[in-house]
Amino acid sequence: MYDLVIRGGRIADGSGGPLVDGDVAIDGDRISAVGRVDGRARRQIDAEGLLVTPGWVDVHTHYDGQVTWDPEVSPSGWHGVTTVVVGNCGVGFAPVRPAERDWVIQLMEGVEDIPGTALAEGMSWNWQSFPEYLDEVAAMPRVMDVAAMVPHGALRAFVLGCDRNNDEASGEEISLMAKVVAEAVDAGAVGVSTTRTIAHMAKDGEAAAGTFAAPRELVGIGEALGGAGRRVFSVVTDHLLGTAGEAEFGWMAEVSRRARIPVTYMVIDVPLTPGGWRTALGRGLAANRDGAWLVPQVAGKPASLMVGWESTYHLFSGHETYKPLASLPLDERVGRLRHPDVRRAMLDEPLAFTNLFVGIIHSQLMNGNLFQLGDPPDYEPPREQSVAAIAAARGVPALELAYDLMLERDGRELLYTPLLGYTEGDMHALRELLVHPSTVLGLGDGGAHVGFICDGSLPTFMLTHWARDRRRGETIPLEQVVHLQSERPARLFGFDDRGRLSPGCLADVNVIDFEGLALGGVEMAYDLPAGGKRLVQQATGYVATVKSGTVVRQDDRFTGERPGGLLRGPQRGPRPDS
Repeated sequence: MYDLVIRGGRIADGSGGPLVDGDVAIDGDRISAVGRVDGRARRQIDAEGLLVTPGWVDVHTHYDGQVTWDPEVSPSGWHGVTTVVVGNCGVGFAPVRPAERDWVIQLMEGVEDIPGTALAEGMSWNWQSFPEYLDEVAAMPRVMDVAAMVPHGALRAFVLGCDRNNDEASGEEISLMAKVVAEAVDAGAVGVSTTRTIAHMAKDGEAAAGTFAAPRELVGIGEALGGAGRRVFSVVTDHLLGTAGEAEFGWMAEVSRRARIPVTYMVIDVPLTPGGWRTALGRGLAANRDGAWLVPQVAGKPASLMVGWESTYHLFSGHETYKPLASLPLDERVGRLRHPDVRRAMLDEPLAFTNLFVGIIHSQLMNGNLFQLGDPPDYEPPREQSVAAIAAARGVPALELAYDLMLERDGRELLYTPLLGYTEGDMHALRELLVHPSTVLGLGDGGAHVGFICDGSLPTFMLTHWARDRRRGETIPLEQVVHLQSERPARLFGFDDRGRLSPGCLADVNVIDFEGLALGGVEMAYDLPAGGKRLVQQATGYVATVKSGTVVRQDDRFTGERPGGLLRGPQRGPRPDS
């Protein structure tokens, strides 16, 4: 007798192969059979008319602090994710000494817009070394599995000190960093991450630690990942073009060759360098033909800002007229903002660009790339639906219309500006990157940018937008969308026991009402420690999520079961034929 059988579903097994009708049988935490299953079961899930997939594997998240207090790892846990990797973009909380805690918090707050007060209150700090951090993560049962990379920023602070975050490291210091990484790998770290983009700034205004690290430092750290099975060096960088790109690809290729590990690097469509993503993609593939192992990591949706009266930044957040209102409860604030005198004063005040993001939002408004998000949200709107275009049609100033739109839904309406991956005003470039056989899906940033970005819902967006609802271009076959979120990212990190519905694999499974699957509206929640706020987005249509053979979510609600834990390094498992 089987422990659980999911009967009569439409199975997308994660391989990218054709969908088939059948059953999935589970014993303990493993899949026993896939196809026609005649045996009896202690429990059954009726999947007639439903989609059955592996649990999603999200390799680019920022739950480094949250996994120490939140067993549900939301919002990713709401969207069928059963495995996450933390420690991306070179930011995280280990290794760390007590004197460095505030510094690594402000680094994370600046780079990833996670409230520092929430991090300070939510984390126990029962660790200093990276192995001790892994032990802390392992101590909490949760709804999914968590794996962690060593963040370069925390590593540099630990070895060089907080006051030398972007100084050049000596040979002795590089050796010490490599030693710390090797100890972390022995304890179960799945890789190292760094950031090389000038867009990543700490809260104190300094470039994120590691941004200007010398290639010899990066190679030295990377070499420490070798010889311990599959480990990953993850790089977020904007130095991919011109002579700077030649140097960047040079050291990445050297790391991959010396350590014999994959190096994954970000490739995205950037307005300042139209078509540059093709060059970045091609350079990596060229290095691979010369013996390197570079894996382009791509996004499933445009990197975007969602702004309203509750967001971290918005069109008026720098205005002197707004500042006395900013701390008021939303309902009271909205009441004041609706007053004709306040509205007029706000609109008549000279524009105030007190923050880079405020300036970006204003420029996007005037360039016709700011839209009303709506409910359900429209993530691929045409230019004629922009706030500027609608304002022109109505004969009113664009800023005035934006003000009024933000007051809709009792002041909770959001405006949406897709920044990266939307250069041509659509998602054609994103699609080309997603369907390329050499790329891996990432950059979802679950748990990060919580005050003005909401991408933890990416797994559900992949299904609803790319596989079903897209109207402004080609969709992506459903079986390929499933593959992009399961087997392909799992294989990058050597998680060979998951990402595939096949006998012997871990029983991580989603049962989904594909036709009824829907994303809800984006809303601001105040549920982080210390009352910290974050944008969240629910989904409906996940009939069941099974983690290691246990149903952790049923009919879009958590069951209270917590079979997940810490992944220490690559996971051995069957290697089904691809």
